[in-house]
Amino acid sequence: METTIDIQQAIKERHSVRSFTDQPIEGEIKSSLQEEIEACNRESGLNIQLCLDEPKAFGGMRAHYGKFENCKNYIALIGMAGTDEKCGYYGERLVLKAQQLGLNTCWVGMTYSKSKAPCVLNKGEKIQIVIALGYGKTSGKPHRSKDMMHLCKVDGEMADWFKKGMEAAMLAPTAINQQKFIITQNGNTVSAKPLPAFFSKFDIGIVKYHFEIGAGKENFEWA
Repeated sequence: METTIDIQQAIKERHSVRSFTDQPIEGEIKSSLQEEIEACNRESGLNIQLCLDEPKAFGGMRAHYGKFENCKNYIALIGMAGTDEKCGYYGERLVLKAQQLGLNTCWVGMTYSKSKAPCVLNKGEKIQIVIALGYGKTSGKPHRSKDMMHLCKVDGEMADWFKKGMEAAMLAPTAINQQKFIITQNGNTVSAKPLPAFFSKFDIGIVKYHFEIGAGKENFEWA
């Protein structure tokens, strides 16, 4: 299925949504999402799985505490230990694909039941984190961001591509909107490091994916 908006627009329009309608994910939307999941698995070595029309994982008190309503669809990011950043990176790729397809999403670290998710795990794998998915009752609200210069360091003059990368990174979702990361430019070399915080290793993968889209992968290389 052709997407209705480009990825730059998806970054700007995507906000966390926790309340969903009963509209099922089906047809070309489902097929397009599944194709992207399979592409991510091939590239990453992860075991990402799509769970549709499955209310049990978000049916208990944890989901109630997380203020989720009618969440029956989600993407499970599954991998071995040490894949936090990779799960964040490829998960955000799927989040933005979902936005392009007209769906709404929310990253979920704890307020769901892993044991009730009907996923097939290989030896040594576990569900690292999930993405709630569906047709939102609203489109969500933008999050507040720290000042750009609190999130980056630049050796010399800030390149235009770096500024665009930072603008995209500032729109990246992070756990409880903590933005615990620092991105450094040294010529055409960029480093992105998580700061000590809850789920910050997942967050840095999300942030790096956003930065690449904003900056253009052809303009720099990761340290």
